Amino acid sequence: MDISMRELECFTALAEEQSFTRAARRLHLAQPALSRHIRSMEDKIGARLIERRPRISSLTPQGQRFYEESRGVLTQLTRAGEAARRSAMGEEARLRIGFVSAVLGKEIVGVLRRFRELCPAVQVVLQDLPPAAQLGMLAEGNLDGGFIGLAPERKPSGIRLIRWRNERLLLFVPTGHRVSGKKRVDLIELREEPFVAVLREAAPDFAILFHNLCRQAGFRPRIVLEAARAQAVAAMVAAGSGIAILPESLADFTGDSAVGIPLRRPASIDHVFAVSGPSATGILRTFLEILRQPPLP
Repeated sequence: MDISMRELECFTALAEEQSFTRAARRLHLAQPALSRHIRSMEDKIGARLIERRPRISSLTPQGQRFYEESRGVLTQLTRAGEAARRSAMGEEARLRIGFVSAVLGKEIVGVLRRFRELCPAVQVVLQDLPPAAQLGMLAEGNLDGGFIGLAPERKPSGIRLIRWRNERLLLFVPTGHRVSGKKRVDLIELREEPFVAVLREAAPDFAILFHNLCRQAGFRPRIVLEAARAQAVAAMVAAGSGIAILPESLADFTGDSAVGIPLRRPASIDHVFAVSGPSATGILRTFLEILRQPPLP
């Protein structure tokens, strides 16, 4: 099938706008020309893709299937073009970095900014991934390094872990909760409360730490909801779905809807950066040197 880029752009715009008028306006194209491109695509494929109606258009089952299979093509081509443009400008090197969204704060942003200033010709590719996924991609050579959050209890084979900062854990409760005004809190006071937590599959070591803290306090937590991302857990606390133990930096995410209270028995986590292999070379070594520097004021 000899489908042109313009035809694919027309189909994608129509699939997303569900209107010939809006799609034509989006593409700065006359509506009859848009219709011709769509008909040409349908003839080449041999299937009707669009259900035409007076004021609204929708995808046929065949059109929906084609959209699902093709919607990433334009983005990929744009990304490829951008990579070629950067290469032409001298940006031939890439640094692929994973991160857990819960740790993406001003510290990481500061590291990335300093690296960019020192290595402006290097393209930094960031991927938001759970710790387990990052470690797997590092082992396969699909990441150069990753901010995985808490150091795993068992060090994965072939992975080097570099401690880069420490962060205390707080008990997060909805604003107005019976303990929200306390300066410190004993976990045992919350043994009857519903907890929300990070899924063990997404962050197994953080889940183990959470359960150990509760066990040391003398109870087993009653978990009512779980989520793969710490931000989602914080949002559920803010919505009143339960309480949670989370890193202090999540207080910026919850705003005035939740309160983070220090534990009477303090707890913290060491954030680590993971790399594959015993040593780093080239641009990754430069990145690690910046990572070890004290944060900017």
